[in-house]
Amino acid sequence: MSVVGLLMLIAALLLMTSTGWPSYAILLGVSWVAALGGVAAGAFDWPLLASLPLRIVGLLEHDLLQALVLYALVGALLHRLALADIVYRGLFRALSRCTRRSPETLAGFGLGTLFAPMNGSVAASLLLLSRTASVYWQRAGMAGAERVVHVAVISTLGVIVPPSLVLLLLGDALMRAHTEALSGVAAGAELARVINTQDVLQAALLPGALLWLVWLGVAWWRAPVLQPTAAADASLAACPALSRQERWVVAVVPGVIVSLLVLVTLGRVRAVEAAASAGVLLVLYGVATRQLKGPLLRQVLDDAMALSGALFALLVAATSFSLLLRAYGTDHLVAEAMQALHGRPLLATLLVETGLLACAFVLDAFELIFLVVPIVMPALLAEVGDAGWIAAITLLVLQAGFLLPPFGYALVLARAMDPPRVPLLALLRALWPYLMAVLAVLALVLAEPGLTHWLRTAPEANASAQPISAEEVEALMRAMSSRSDAPDPPTPAASQR
Repeated sequence: MSVVGLLMLIAALLLMTSTGWPSYAILLGVSWVAALGGVAAGAFDWPLLASLPLRIVGLLEHDLLQALVLYALVGALLHRLALADIVYRGLFRALSRCTRRSPETLAGFGLGTLFAPMNGSVAASLLLLSRTASVYWQRAGMAGAERVVHVAVISTLGVIVPPSLVLLLLGDALMRAHTEALSGVAAGAELARVINTQDVLQAALLPGALLWLVWLGVAWWRAPVLQPTAAADASLAACPALSRQERWVVAVVPGVIVSLLVLVTLGRVRAVEAAASAGVLLVLYGVATRQLKGPLLRQVLDDAMALSGALFALLVAATSFSLLLRAYGTDHLVAEAMQALHGRPLLATLLVETGLLACAFVLDAFELIFLVVPIVMPALLAEVGDAGWIAAITLLVLQAGFLLPPFGYALVLARAMDPPRVPLLALLRALWPYLMAVLAVLALVLAEPGLTHWLRTAPEANASAQPISAEEVEALMRAMSSRSDAPDPPTPAASQR
């Protein structure tokens, strides 16, 4: 019956690509059809499905999902307030004094680096860049293919730059997958370290910084040098000068954002605390500048509620779908396939990540994290001990999947938001150096796992040498998701004493 689970997954993917229906509706519909068929065929009983509400309530009690709502609010505030426009103009005018080689693109990279981790999703970052940086690029005469590619590339920085919501959700999913992988450790086996969200943030830091630098170098290298002529003057004229108040905003806002990002990455501040702080500061800024009045406030709340509702609906649907996959034994099928690759961890990693890359053509990051990662990662992490390394590779694979033509999620959205439609061949000519950079960094991380080890300040929590129960798995996951300066959670063996 485990093949039924694979058929469920294939059916869901086909419906997502061919119908345009909401992903959560497709997942729930396929889940209910599979549930009725499974009960009728005697594959499992109704009591198994009765555990679903408790699983969902347990997920909703997690403080990371509180951060999800706050990230949605921060993204809505950044989108509706005139803050991104001011920061872009300030960065552009500062960079234009330092270099005449594409200060527009470099300012866009700076804006994306600051705002993408706080936007909540790649789509939100892409919309923000399309309505700010891309408008100025068009005024300055940048070609349409270059605009589309830069918007798509910069919007994916929210995947790899901590503490993005994608990073946090992937960290939580990998923590659960790693704990599940270690829950069946036989007696006398070597103690293993359970990954937590802080590990994922820190493991991704150096690969993310390396990719950012390479991309920045590519943008600088490919850009023409603007001579001090009418072209350079026109580029400056396309970006209005800052007022005195706006100069203060440019001086303060980047420092505040960088401070929050660094504190979260180092584990000094939890993600939910950073998101709450950013939300409060943005609300105060909107009130102080008299932007956040009744109509705009309603728009902000509508945007935040819409994104939060979509993500929670997707989480509930993916949880239901995953429960049915496990009921049909699909996770055991994946585990058996991984056991056939025992002793060849690199090959197992490549196969799983290639599957994730293929899924990235039709699923966004949240759907991958909620739906696919819980199925394939426990078996992989049982074979590959370095979960932080796997996390960094997964993030780079997601980033590459967003940009791969012709169906890359970020590329398709950016192309649709910049009419007239840019020819695909022109996009490929502008995109290939950035794709080569992602693949080069990915190959480097695959060859040198030590790149993900240099900063690990999160506390250690060891799995028991005895198989642990489901209650102990849940307790360990809750303890590992707490702040990084908290004391180490007790091991299940200690709890038995």
